Amino acid sequence: MRERELEKARAHWQHRGEDRPEWAIEPGPGQESVWDYPRPPAIEPDPRLVRILHEGEVVAETRRAVRILETASPPTFYIPPDDVRMDLLEPAGGASLCEWKGSARYWSLNHHGVVVPKVAWSYDQPFTRYVAIVGALSFYPSKVECFVDEHRVEPQAGDFYGGWITPDVVGPFKGDPGTGDW
Repeated sequence: MRERELEKARAHWQHRGEDRPEWAIEPGPGQESVWDYPRPPAIEPDPRLVRILHEGEVVAETRRAVRILETASPPTFYIPPDDVRMDLLEPAGGASLCEWKGSARYWSLNHHGVVVPKVAWSYDQPFTRYVAIVGALSFYPSKVECFVDEHRVEPQAGDFYGGWITPDVVGPFKGDPGTGDW
């Protein structure tokens, strides 16, 4: 994507984490508001135990996850490939472009011959700011069981988004109808 197209895509967002809207949920003790997350998204390490399961089998497990924090969206957690059972994954068709991170590729889960399509995505060559997630995978909690410590993650609404909703994050969250430009 040319630089001009990227700038246009980046400019269309109404909210950038600078001022929390009056209709945003006020975070309680130990909580974060997704309305305080910035655009461009922040990236930070997360030492909590992150686990991905499918039908009781561990697909990934780490204490070396990295969170991407973007205005209006629950965090996405990226897991280093060394902590992922890559033998259970296979490349899936298609790609998408994030105006902040770059071009993503998709992964399907092949569990005992049963394929669950596009359960994860990764960035082979993200834009410079996001080099910390090169090759790391983020999983859709709508397709596999995702946990942060003992908390089962709730999926973000919408077919495209892969945010992880946990008790420590409040919204409302992008993904519901009418929220596309949040």
